Amino acid sequence: MEAQVSILFDLEPPAPEPVPEPDCFADLHLDRIVGWLLDRHEQYELAPLYRQPLHTVEAVAYRQAVVRDLERAEVRAAVGAFAERMRLMRRHLRLARTLHYACQRQRWFLDAVGVYCETVAALRESLCELELGSDGLRRIRDHVTRLCTSASFEALGEQAAGLQQQLAATRYLIHMNGMTVRVLAHEERPDIGGEVLETFAKFAQGAVKDYRARFRERDEMNHVEAQILDGVAQLHPGVFAELEQFCQRHRDYVDPDVARFDRELQFYLAYLELIAPLRAAGLEFCEPRVSRESKETRVLETFDLALARQLVYAGGSDARVVVNDIGLDGEERVIVLTGPNNGGKTTFARTFGQLHHLAALGLPVPGSSARLFLPDRVFTHFEREESIETLRGKFEDELYRIHAILEHATADSVIVLNEAFGSTTLHDAELVGTRVLEQLVELDALCVFVTFVDELAGLGETVVSMMSTVDPDEPAVRTFRVVRRAADGLAYAAAIAHKYGLGYETLKRRVAP
Repeated sequence: MEAQVSILFDLEPPAPEPVPEPDCFADLHLDRIVGWLLDRHEQYELAPLYRQPLHTVEAVAYRQAVVRDLERAEVRAAVGAFAERMRLMRRHLRLARTLHYACQRQRWFLDAVGVYCETVAALRESLCELELGSDGLRRIRDHVTRLCTSASFEALGEQAAGLQQQLAATRYLIHMNGMTVRVLAHEERPDIGGEVLETFAKFAQGAVKDYRARFRERDEMNHVEAQILDGVAQLHPGVFAELEQFCQRHRDYVDPDVARFDRELQFYLAYLELIAPLRAAGLEFCEPRVSRESKETRVLETFDLALARQLVYAGGSDARVVVNDIGLDGEERVIVLTGPNNGGKTTFARTFGQLHHLAALGLPVPGSSARLFLPDRVFTHFEREESIETLRGKFEDELYRIHAILEHATADSVIVLNEAFGSTTLHDAELVGTRVLEQLVELDALCVFVTFVDELAGLGETVVSMMSTVDPDEPAVRTFRVVRRAADGLAYAAAIAHKYGLGYETLKRRVAP
């Protein structure tokens, strides 16, 4: 059996099956990103593809090569024309399945086959003229070349074209008398149109109102049109019988690998369409270097994709998106992130998780350059409201959820803990946070730990301290820049002051004259 051709998977594509949304999606706003990707691409059922990260460097590299090809204008134009024509074919097929009258359904099916044959042939011609760097697109080019030169495909195209020509050559007469419409066999009659125009030309007195009725084209015929078509079929039974047999014989005419290519292509095109306005606004995306061995991490000028998309769509080229750098060298594994509230810590944590998931999909990631570890799974813990269903308090629920993460995470996992233990005292938060951090260090997993407990930032050599910063001349102004810096001991104080309305801005307003 011939291997399936895929531009998403180097080896055999996995069997299609339901893929639930990963638990981390909502916390990382990946659910929003996927929602935007599916917009205008609903018919392709792409959600499972965005939910399944890859786990080998070779699989990621296979997709990255396809992306490099698709980012070239001439390749995008070729596959874009293919995708557009395939959408037209599916529209014809949808009408062939849903319309009421049999003859009309059969004609739409015939037109769908004609569009398909022309589209595949055009794709072959376009791809053969291009230098392709990816194995994925080269395999598709080889496949459509074999397909177009096969006897079955050539016969399909010839039969479809022949039937279209026969139907186009079908002639008949319609005789209307009051409410009676009759379909008659065609016979040659003299065209008296010229004589009529010549006779009435002498009565013309300048421009007059055009009383001709416009013929409205609808997908569904009305009952009169359907009866006329039935009459035509009775006059020409041979061609209509051949049409019916053609539809039955070629019910499954679409090549499975062509259909798969049509769907998988949208996985890439939807993402490239999503990030195009961000690139136009000056934000950079890059092809990350991924590794399953080295956990050294370095990403320059990166940002939260979901937030950036919202800002750019709202503010256009004037949108201000703050970019940050991420670095973990040698044995460093954990970033402990402290700083004032509303300073960009949660956004930074989301960015860290997004980067690893997008890189594991084989897609470009936000940033001017990126070196990332390829994880087995991304775990997240973000603050949630208390649930009456669990009957657990907020602190107890946090302990329960973090315990579940530590139970299932491995050394190859990426973990994002955001504002853990904010509902308890400083002493308890420090005590529990230290124990959790010690287990993370022992686990050797990559992690971002956002906390108000500054003491956690100095737990060991594998722990890196980073802070969200403020304007030194105006402490109430957040810069949303996150830098590598030792915790300054003010994070918890700032959190308490904010909680009780004693923040800098609040006090300044109260004491203002």
